Amino acid sequence: MTASARDLADATPASRDRYVDLLRVASLGTVVLGHWLMAAVGADGIGNLLALVPPLQVLTWGLQVMPVFFFVGGFSHALSYRSLERRAAGRPVYAAFVRARLRRLLRPTLVFVLVWAALALTVQLAGADRGPLAGPALRMVTQPLWFIGIYLAMAAFTPPLLRAHARWGWAAFAALAGAAALVDVLRFALHVPYAEFLNFAFVWLAVHQLGFLRADGRIRRPALLGAAGLAGAVLLVAAGPYPLSMVGMPGEKVSNMAPPTLALLCHGMWLVGAVQLAARPAAALLARPRVWRGVVAANGVAMTAFLWHLTAMLAVYAAQLAAGLALPEPATAAWWAQAPVRILAAAALTALLVAAFRRFEAPSGTDTAPGSGPAAALGAALCLLGILGLSMTGLGGLLDGHTATLVALPVTAPAAIGMAVAGAWLVERSPSARRVRLRG
Repeated sequence: MTASARDLADATPASRDRYVDLLRVASLGTVVLGHWLMAAVGADGIGNLLALVPPLQVLTWGLQVMPVFFFVGGFSHALSYRSLERRAAGRPVYAAFVRARLRRLLRPTLVFVLVWAALALTVQLAGADRGPLAGPALRMVTQPLWFIGIYLAMAAFTPPLLRAHARWGWAAFAALAGAAALVDVLRFALHVPYAEFLNFAFVWLAVHQLGFLRADGRIRRPALLGAAGLAGAVLLVAAGPYPLSMVGMPGEKVSNMAPPTLALLCHGMWLVGAVQLAARPAAALLARPRVWRGVVAANGVAMTAFLWHLTAMLAVYAAQLAAGLALPEPATAAWWAQAPVRILAAAALTALLVAAFRRFEAPSGTDTAPGSGPAAALGAALCLLGILGLSMTGLGGLLDGHTATLVALPVTAPAAIGMAVAGAWLVERSPSARRVRLRG
């Protein structure tokens, strides 16, 4: 426990919704554990445990908790934007809001990307990327970055969607959900090309909109929301073209994740209803000082841990190979017997990586300086495209010009990195030339 985390915990006002902080940490922690379990490395390379053992895909209905993270993001964005508006005394706050929300994500993310890009380039120049572990590792290590790209888009769209929420409330959520359903009709019934990519916006922004509703205390019947979502997801998977897994599977023709589907939105609805039902007992637990200090400390390093957790697991497998230890075939009894040891080793290595890189996640001072809204919006768009592109291309084939299709456009890893860096620079430079001190 660091002194700063202890001080922050002890200074927490009674009005703070501590449950939201717990949900943020718990959702990222669940994703990390799920990734460690799914990464099945054997003699033939890196596989996916859920693809090797399809009955386990039902577990994704509990382990796919990214909707909870985006729901929490909507809650936090609503409170932050409104607070910034109050302190800005009527001045434009879009650029300041985007800077504040993106900085804490972009700094640790860009450090991760640049460190891994240098490592990937070194490995490829040495010709060491042909092995069963190195090549697949370079392709997969950036895959989890997709959620950061989506989160950036949520921050950029918060002001107009928050205004829509203030005017229409639940109807704004229903409009986004209806748009997601229409996209699936265009995709599966009418086979309209590229229509499915619209659901990267509609599905996740609908979940984000639920966070706005929570911020205003308008989710009054969480059991009804959860039941409707669960029934919808079950019906769509049972009768429609939707797969059982709520995460992407290698080689599948239809994914609930990439692009998102109406089934995934229903899954998000039932998760939101479920976590809302647990809010009251969790609040009693979080009133305990030791528990709350742990949540505060974990929140301070959660993004860094998420960025580096796959690196840690891959390093554990690499150490086994370097030591000459035979890797058991995934999903066998010997593989399962080793799983607890691998996870503990990956957790310990992740802690070391967090200690090395956590300073890049430290929040900067509050910035309410007015700035260029268009520059901030363009910077956010470039960051979104760059990070999503990098999650699709991976870092393999840097020297070969390997490309992936981002919506309908081919993109390479160097181009994606360039867009992300340029976008971050624009976000940082979005303040106007004349900085004005704003009254609180």
